[in-house]
Amino acid sequence: MYLYNLLCHFKYVGVCFEIYFRHNICSICSIKKRQTFFWVNLTLPKDVIEGSARSTVSVIGDILGRALRNLHGLLRMPYGCGEQNMAILSPNIYILQYLENTEQLTSAIRERATGFLKSGYQRQLNYKHFDGAYSTFGYGDGNTWLTAFVLRSFGKAQKYIFIDPQIIQSAKEWLISRQDSDGCFIQQGRLFNNRMKGGVNDNVTMTAYITASLLELETPVTDPVVTKGLSCLRSVIVDVKNTYTTALLAYTFSLAKDTDTRQQLFKKLEDVAISEGSHLHWSQSASADDSDSLAVEISSYVLLAALTADSLTSADLGFANRIVSWLVKQQNAYGGFSSTQDTVVALQALSLYATKVFSSDGSSTVTVQSAGDTHHFDVNQDNKLLYQEKQLQNVPAKYSIEVKGSACVSVQVCCAFSFIDSHSVSSLFPLLAFCGYLAMRWFINIPKNIPMNDQIQLNQVLPVKNLKPAVVKVYDYYQTSKI
Repeated sequence: MYLYNLLCHFKYVGVCFEIYFRHNICSICSIKKRQTFFWVNLTLPKDVIEGSARSTVSVIGDILGRALRNLHGLLRMPYGCGEQNMAILSPNIYILQYLENTEQLTSAIRERATGFLKSGYQRQLNYKHFDGAYSTFGYGDGNTWLTAFVLRSFGKAQKYIFIDPQIIQSAKEWLISRQDSDGCFIQQGRLFNNRMKGGVNDNVTMTAYITASLLELETPVTDPVVTKGLSCLRSVIVDVKNTYTTALLAYTFSLAKDTDTRQQLFKKLEDVAISEGSHLHWSQSASADDSDSLAVEISSYVLLAALTADSLTSADLGFANRIVSWLVKQQNAYGGFSSTQDTVVALQALSLYATKVFSSDGSSTVTVQSAGDTHHFDVNQDNKLLYQEKQLQNVPAKYSIEVKGSACVSVQVCCAFSFIDSHSVSSLFPLLAFCGYLAMRWFINIPKNIPMNDQIQLNQVLPVKNLKPAVVKVYDYYQTSKI
């Protein structure tokens, strides 16, 4: 039995806003009938406007169902660079693969997803260089990591839409030209995703990513480029202490079917795993915030590595299920996560997991109740992709949620309310909330340990009286917990 408390801590000045809480749980993924029971405590902060609080519970019979329902809203980010475009494009590929592999792909879903792929493909060509490389903004040096990201995504997408084979080949050839004599790939181009710089050696992390990309596209292990890449990686494994690098290496050697090296890396991962009841995850440091996007990406690579094996035992699936239990709790209401790469890698891992545990049989019932308010949901093979939502009458309140059956069920509780507070400010809606002025989020590349001055232009949108001092929050775009 579990108790989950949902309490909002965001406060705004001068106007009223709505804040949503999300709670996700894939309670049951088993062919055996089971029963899961937990509590959700809906608690409101002070100064809530009377009558503004409302809450809903929604149920869908697939852990990828929310992502499928919101294919174009997984990442609420600008389209201003090549990485952001690819991050929006890639999830469509993994969802298409999952639905096709489980024979759930309908013509309507295919048409919608491939439409996103086509527009994303055309947009990405704006960032292509004449030599086959890609860069963040389409100029300057080609970016090694982004080119590999494009290669692996286009290589998979060509099953669903037309992609010029020469586009894929030129990207591959450019990457090969960046491989050094020792087999390691040389990092080139400005890399805005700082997490890729967190490894023991940038070239090691880059080599693992590129080698994994080639293996995902079914390049043989005997291919000279792959062979040299794996050789480079084997030479540094003993000294690797970085959790992100270890997880990525584990996935790479799982793809290469190198059992001995894979086990060696999993032993390292087991030593730093964060186990909390039925949940299991990894973080770059023991003190890192559980919601950190980097923790999501690391845990997703471990999940991919665990599921990339010739045969999976019940113990393997049990291990994977604990990771999935933690991952789905980190999802937002749209089925995505907080940043770009964590969303891409997590959905890839979740789609692989969902494929492995998929069953065309089974059904489940979900009962949500508190004093005087009860709701029932039925999930079966005919409606498992149907989004079901009902209004909860009691807020604040303590609700029990019971799931019975054998079908996978994702339950999400959302709470929204409005209030005015004059003491603290969140930067989720910067500037408009407290003074009627609007400023677009400002993105600048700040060199480490070098002071910088910058200016932001504000446009008045609403006239507001009694203006208050404002708080400005500066954070790492790709790792929002770093301020």
